[in-house]
Amino acid sequence: MLSTGLYEDFPTLKMKINGKRIVYLDSAATTLKPKQVVKKLEEFYYNSYANVHRAVHTLAVRATTEFEETREEFAEFLGASPEEIIFTSGTTMAINLAVVSLLRSGILKEDDLVLVSLLEHHANFVPWLRLSKLHGYRIDFIRPSGRFGTLEMDDLLKHRDKNPKVVAITGLSNVTGQRIPVEELRNVFPNSIILLDGAQLIPHEPVKPKEIGVDFLAFSLHKMLGPTGVGVLYGKRELMEQMEPFLYGGEMIDRVSLEDVTFNELPYKFEAGTPNIADIVASREALRYLKETGFDSVHEKIEQLTQMALKEMMKIGGVEIYGPLDERQHGIVSFNVKGIHPHDVAHILDQEFGIAVRSGHHCAQPLMSILKEQSQIDFPNSTCRASFYIYNTEEDVKILVEGVKKVKEWFSR
Repeated sequence: MLSTGLYEDFPTLKMKINGKRIVYLDSAATTLKPKQVVKKLEEFYYNSYANVHRAVHTLAVRATTEFEETREEFAEFLGASPEEIIFTSGTTMAINLAVVSLLRSGILKEDDLVLVSLLEHHANFVPWLRLSKLHGYRIDFIRPSGRFGTLEMDDLLKHRDKNPKVVAITGLSNVTGQRIPVEELRNVFPNSIILLDGAQLIPHEPVKPKEIGVDFLAFSLHKMLGPTGVGVLYGKRELMEQMEPFLYGGEMIDRVSLEDVTFNELPYKFEAGTPNIADIVASREALRYLKETGFDSVHEKIEQLTQMALKEMMKIGGVEIYGPLDERQHGIVSFNVKGIHPHDVAHILDQEFGIAVRSGHHCAQPLMSILKEQSQIDFPNSTCRASFYIYNTEEDVKILVEGVKKVKEWFSR
């Protein structure tokens, strides 16, 4: 069971679904929010809210101070400088910002090569693919050769001599839960611009982009206890200073004349318009909550639950589980039950057992095609996905396993 303190911090856990306590196993989509985050939102709106960077009255100064202190806290968390921390609406916006700005600046040019892995969420796949059609750079794909979409080191090494201009890759697959060896990327691609999608990885463990040689790192706060509509893009200062902004408007300018404009300094150059002020400030409470819990403890607990779920689910006949099925699989167990569509499995788990899992292609259709090639069942181009976070327990895993067994029994009658 959860500790009393943790249970009290997440009121959603007290809900009942058709008389059963909720078992929330959809944290890879979005995490629950502790009371501390919601309380900060309310307190900020009532006592400190004004637009930032635009006025000298008391509320504006108070809001701006909290906003910039939040940036500083994220910079410290990532081992970066505040000038390298860009607030966005989420991982999707952060990646699009990086792609478009690289193109507008001429850093990424026609005939350059971009490598994208086939593990990617569409947010780190579609922008690169579509814009290659419009701008003429070449695109190639890092195809996983291991079990059910598992990326092996050889899959990276075979592209080493291609000298790609950009390598775009996730840190942890949102389908299989495989943790990618991000520490090796710079060794494999010493001359490339590396963009790391950290949406699934950062909620589980800190990553210092400067230490591992990553040029861009994007993640979303709603996947780590924070509000929706808040993302962070770390960008290497030397690159960001060369880059043309993605959006134009207020705050991101220095001077405007009838002939042209000059841009504001970093990071404001990439933060056009009024930001999502209150949610950004409240996201600091989410980061603090995780830091106080201890990221080592967060990682250890999620790893324990993942390995327990894998072990028990593998005992159920007719259940196909995707990913490496070893210590590389972290936080996510993606599966199908033979002969039952994942939407039906997810619906019954919800209605009969109070279990919230995700079903669908998880915005990763290229990876679904690879899973289908290896599948031993009639693969429906989608899976059920159970994902764990700090508020889950071993009892939650047991309820999931028993629920899947019951679903299988009911459909076999």
